[in-house]
Amino acid sequence: MENKHLEKSISGYSPLKLWPIICVFFITFVGCSENQQDIEQLSDSEKRNAEHALTGLETREGLETTLFAAEDMLVNPTNMDIDGRGRVWVTEGHNYRPSLNPDNPIKPDGDRIVILEDTNGDSRADTSKVFYQGNDINSALGIMVLDNRVIVSRSPHIFIFTDTDGDDKADEKEILFSGIEGEQHDHGVHAFVFGPDGKLYFNTGNEGKVIKDADDNIVKDIFGNEVKTGGDPYRQGMVFRCNLDGSEFEVLAHNFRNNYEVAVDSYGTLWQSDNDDDGNKGVRINYVMEYGNYGYTDELTGAGWRTRRTGMADDIPTRHWYQNDPGSIPNLLQTGAGSPTGILVYEGELLPEVFHNEMIHADPGPNVIRSYPVEKDGAGYSASIENILKGNNDQWFRPSDVTVAPDGSIFVADWYDPGVGGHQMGDQQRGRIFRIAPEGSNYEVPDFDLSTPQGAVEALKNPNMNLRARAWLQLHELGKKAEPALVDLWESENDRYRARALWLLSKLEGNGVDYIEQALADTNPDIRITGLRAARQLDVNIIPYIEKLVDDSAPEVRREVAIALHRNDDPKAAELWAQLALQHNGNDRWYLEALGIGAYGQWDRFFEAWLEEVGSEWNTPAGRDIVWRSRADAAVPMLAELIKESSVDTDQKLRYFRAFDFHTSPQIEQELVSILGTDLPDQQRLDILTLKHLKKSSFESSSEVQAALDGALEATRGTYEFIDLVEKFELSTENDELVTLMLAYPDSSLGVSAAQLAVQYGGKEKVGNVINDGSRSEKESAIQVLGHTGREEALDLLQQVMLDEDRDIEMRSLAVTAMGSSWPGEEKIADMVRNGILPPSLDQPANQVLSNAWRDEIRQVAKDYLAGSDNDQGNMQSVSELVTMTGDIDNGKQVFERSCQICHVVNGQGTEFGPGLSEIGDKLPKEGLYEAIIEPNAGISFGYEGYILTMNDGSKAAGIIQSETESEVELLSAGGFATTYQVSEIASREQMDRSLMPAGLESGMSQQELVDLVEYLSSLK
Repeated sequence: MENKHLEKSISGYSPLKLWPIICVFFITFVGCSENQQDIEQLSDSEKRNAEHALTGLETREGLETTLFAAEDMLVNPTNMDIDGRGRVWVTEGHNYRPSLNPDNPIKPDGDRIVILEDTNGDSRADTSKVFYQGNDINSALGIMVLDNRVIVSRSPHIFIFTDTDGDDKADEKEILFSGIEGEQHDHGVHAFVFGPDGKLYFNTGNEGKVIKDADDNIVKDIFGNEVKTGGDPYRQGMVFRCNLDGSEFEVLAHNFRNNYEVAVDSYGTLWQSDNDDDGNKGVRINYVMEYGNYGYTDELTGAGWRTRRTGMADDIPTRHWYQNDPGSIPNLLQTGAGSPTGILVYEGELLPEVFHNEMIHADPGPNVIRSYPVEKDGAGYSASIENILKGNNDQWFRPSDVTVAPDGSIFVADWYDPGVGGHQMGDQQRGRIFRIAPEGSNYEVPDFDLSTPQGAVEALKNPNMNLRARAWLQLHELGKKAEPALVDLWESENDRYRARALWLLSKLEGNGVDYIEQALADTNPDIRITGLRAARQLDVNIIPYIEKLVDDSAPEVRREVAIALHRNDDPKAAELWAQLALQHNGNDRWYLEALGIGAYGQWDRFFEAWLEEVGSEWNTPAGRDIVWRSRADAAVPMLAELIKESSVDTDQKLRYFRAFDFHTSPQIEQELVSILGTDLPDQQRLDILTLKHLKKSSFESSSEVQAALDGALEATRGTYEFIDLVEKFELSTENDELVTLMLAYPDSSLGVSAAQLAVQYGGKEKVGNVINDGSRSEKESAIQVLGHTGREEALDLLQQVMLDEDRDIEMRSLAVTAMGSSWPGEEKIADMVRNGILPPSLDQPANQVLSNAWRDEIRQVAKDYLAGSDNDQGNMQSVSELVTMTGDIDNGKQVFERSCQICHVVNGQGTEFGPGLSEIGDKLPKEGLYEAIIEPNAGISFGYEGYILTMNDGSKAAGIIQSETESEVELLSAGGFATTYQVSEIASREQMDRSLMPAGLESGMSQQELVDLVEYLSSLK
């Protein structure tokens, strides 16, 4: 029940009456051990009991993990917060995506927010209260508590619940933000956190897409941009900052995939994790540079990371995040495979020193809680990994959140489930909260008197965010009365305490700028940075403060100065930016990207100021960096000049060619043409690169371009570059070579692409000639490759072969099999069977195709119309029985190669269609693996959903949308074959409600083969 009587408008509350938020999210694993038992002595059902919750966990030496709460006090904790009294507030996810988990019972009254408390001092919760229950918060991903207000994140809404009478029950409900997409989706809206500046910070993954106010209007940020994805200017996942009432809304960074939570330290520095496209070992940790683009998709076009481009990196993490592109912020740390969730900055002292002032993070994929100690590195940072808690023997451990308690200990929420991600839930009965602290440390909550300035300042020093937020609001409301106590804190030896004091002192009416002046002259670069950040939030001219720091000795300070120039149109801004640019050392990507952020929207003016200063001495490592990063028109001829320099190696020239893609100057074509035929080393290669960046119109208007294209086509025959050139210039003259390619590579994307272009550019007759008059091997190759294209023209040719009774039955059968290798092809075969068009002589290959089809309704056609379609291998035992069996890894590998490798990659072998499985044994226990195989529709990984595209001519194509821009959709079909469709030729699209992995895959193998397969997958770690 949604308690609709709680609905209330957010308007009418002053910022100081609204309350901040700390939230965290969803499924996870984690590990640690206390009273270690031999887990092998327990049955599978015993292992899952709360009394053995610690058995499978391993805790870092010097720390211990204790069980604070478990079922039946709570189930499926998605997020939590800890209030100043030490109580743990938890959002539950029992009613998680019922449409994808239809066999799971739901709670009709909806999911709950529960309050867990230790009232007898034994460091374990003994009471569980329900603060609120309703279907409007099913599987909420974030909660932040402050006194009697609770902010809850659950797409499409951000709710503020208020307990008006102090009975720990919600009495009012308001909407702060609305319209956020991704309902019950972990890529939607995530948790809020209260910043040291008194503002709210939160984020959305790439399914969130838009932020609206309580009245359903799209929110506009402080620069006037609508807060939505789509490239105008923001893309994918975003990070936000706003006042407590939602005003002064800012988009702080964008182009993440699933940035699960944002953590803010006392200096106002932001940190995040981001999940890769599943299975690509590309999970990353980010320092969030304000206004930065984080490269999940192409900044300008929105193309996906697999899309071929100039300078594309060989390694997947670099390629995945567009790290070679000008304008993409560097990643701080790559952590491999995972499913990251909650994150915080630990600014307490109870844990060992290695964790002081460092990030602590939950990642349920590898079942771990870990820290990332950070070191300064130029204008940016470097980081390492320190584990805290690991689920070594219990892969059901899924840490969904981690939070700091008032005593400095940390608490971990454990969703506890055999699966993680993919929207599947295997267990609804369990959930745990663990506490991690030094050995023998009892949970004792300190008491503070927030009614006095001194008491509030003491609370401001606490590592618990709830206490700090309450103290901040109290001190801010006290104003001048709090100044003496805050000055004492400002003059302390702890720089993080000083930063917290500074934020409040800077907002004092009348003399806040005096404290900013002190901060800008401080010996600690972090305090100078905090001073500048605080100044930017005041209604003052920022230029005088920038002038004080523009030549600062610390590169991280100058980084912040560059960011402070973002969209600043003061006449002095260009000159100041030029001074900063002159201090770039040519070896600091963080600094370079800060310069790019500072020059955003004003590149021509800023770049000109730099050129006036640097003059003819621009061609240095630092100068080349700035030219590469620039979006100024004046940089275009300089890029061409660098490419034409014989001393610049080809790899560097790739970098400059890629930079052309980010310019819109009309001079681009002229400068590119000037590169053609310049008799440089590797000139042929340069000509090819040049042609790939020219417009089609250049070919039509320039004989020089035409001549270069002729030479490039000759040099690239048999390669993807040849395909790219034919497609770019829409060359109908190259069908002979396209046919040659499709025959030579019938099982690769190269051959499939060639066949697609051949039938698209008028070569259907040539392909038909091969099928009719070619050698037998040529005919077989042509038939095979045409099946993979899935295009209507190709299917027509295959149908002609199938129905041609003058051909031998083997060739006609091959055409049936080929046609059945695509979505529209198997549908066409089903129609032919239903309508009696298919000759009985082809029943056997048709039965094989239809019986192994993706869709139930297609498989049913085989059962209804064709004999011998029953593939039943006998009744499999239940999953609970299967997990007790031991399989043969070597045989399981053979089963994988036969049944799974067509869609999945393991250690570089296989096809990139579904998620990579190289480390799947670290992510899923056997229960999860069996469920994924037997019920694939219940666990579709985000980004691997299937789509059906209907073309203007009525034909269809199906697969995974690998990349999409304003003009093109790139569709990946089974077998890993990518096809590009123009948006203009697509009439409609429909997302499939099922996985592209066929249900019933296990029916094609014996029970022992299934057990062997799971044994093999479990070994992949």
